[in-house]
Amino acid sequence: MNDLLAQFSESQVAGFLLVLARISPLFLLAPLFSSKMFPPRARGIAAVAITVGIAPLAMRGQEVPVGALELGGLMLKEILVGLAFAFAIAALFAAVQVAGSLVDTFTGFAFAAIVDPLTGNQSAVIHNLYTLIGVAIFVAIGGDAWVVQGLARSYDAIPLLATPDIGALVGGVNSAFAAIFVAGVEVAAPIVIALILTDVAFGLVSRVVPQLNVFAVGFPAKITVGLLIIGVSLPFVSGWLESELQTSVRTALDTLQVGVTG
Repeated sequence: MNDLLAQFSESQVAGFLLVLARISPLFLLAPLFSSKMFPPRARGIAAVAITVGIAPLAMRGQEVPVGALELGGLMLKEILVGLAFAFAIAALFAAVQVAGSLVDTFTGFAFAAIVDPLTGNQSAVIHNLYTLIGVAIFVAIGGDAWVVQGLARSYDAIPLLATPDIGALVGGVNSAFAAIFVAGVEVAAPIVIALILTDVAFGLVSRVVPQLNVFAVGFPAKITVGLLIIGVSLPFVSGWLESELQTSVRTALDTLQVGVTG
């Protein structure tokens, strides 16, 4: 064991730690990688395994400084870059969750909340459904491989020893955050419009037939309409998620590319 460790220089060990610092935020923010269904030890092992594969590509024979001050600064920089990349991916699934929350609000499912197994937070039925379907689509289209490949390509945008422009990174994160609600509305729009039209229809019925208990009839009708439109729109959500995932990875890499200063 000592002979094996002796083959690695201090610079290589420092480089490995820097790569691990960029990869670790992926297991705190990114979808699937940060899922609460995986124990922390499993996520830690996965992070180290990915680091082992990416470290040779990231170091490329560079000599990493081992001084405490220089290494600490580089470590902080790598964490910031990893957070910016992971947040751009997490924003996509946040949009899916926003869509689920909107549908829950309009159908009335928001009155009942259960625990989401992926995030550990309380959420309603459709929110959970959209989250689980999003993860299933993410796995089916190989989204995990895209994210890892994008993370490896991030070293072309910001090499291990390069300094990023913090303003550009913050601007990219702000843009991703601002797009969450808009994307969520895009996903939920067909269901929300159908439910609004259902409300309008029952409003007209209540004016024509005042004796009818609109609440007793309208609530199950809205649930039926909502579930029907959800089933019809899911194939389109799948295509949207695949397209947006590629766009998110590309946007994250473009942000890092703009953010490099040398």
